[in-house]
Amino acid sequence: MAPTSKMALGIKRASRSHSYHRRGLWAIKAKHGGAFPKAEKPAAVAEPKFYPADDVKPRNPSTRKPNPTKLRSTITPGTVLILLAGRYMGKRVVFLKQLKSGLLLITGPFKINGVPIRRVNQTYVIATSTKVDISGVKVEKFDDKYFARDKKARAKKTEGELFETEKETTKNLPDFKKDDQKTIDAELIKAIEAVPDLKNYLGARFSLRDGDKPHEMTF
Repeated sequence: MAPTSKMALGIKRASRSHSYHRRGLWAIKAKHGGAFPKAEKPAAVAEPKFYPADDVKPRNPSTRKPNPTKLRSTITPGTVLILLAGRYMGKRVVFLKQLKSGLLLITGPFKINGVPIRRVNQTYVIATSTKVDISGVKVEKFDDKYFARDKKARAKKTEGELFETEKETTKNLPDFKKDDQKTIDAELIKAIEAVPDLKNYLGARFSLRDGDKPHEMTF
């Protein structure tokens, strides 16, 4: 029977000094200047006093510049578009140019179908094969800053102001925008009247009837 390290419960066969020398602890102590080496404790990390209720992902600032919005090949200056959403849904408008933001600058013109100079996303338009010669229309002054709203206009509206009609909203436009609209309309209408039936085409609203198949239509 192999000898055990304990003679009885709580009594070891070897003494403390004998175990000290047998395990070689004296050599380890002598190697480190008469003291046992101590493990270095990691520096205590300061715990935050506030923990967010939800996990917040750190922001990774990206230095990559977004690519400019690519214009569809079917949309060129002078193309007649059909609006698919918004206040003027179903109206036919004339595309003037693409702004730096990627939005399209369009107009009815206002004198024909009531659509003023405004910006739309090309996702919400259908490009038709009808085109207007807008070489005589000057649109250099129109950019994204032109459509910036005044800070006073962004203030909270009362319940009565929220239900203003479209005509009442148009009256609040500054005079220079009204003058710009008249100038654009005059230049565009000259080009529109040179094409037979184009004025009536722009004045009519686009709609679908029962049995119409939009995916098979040619605009």
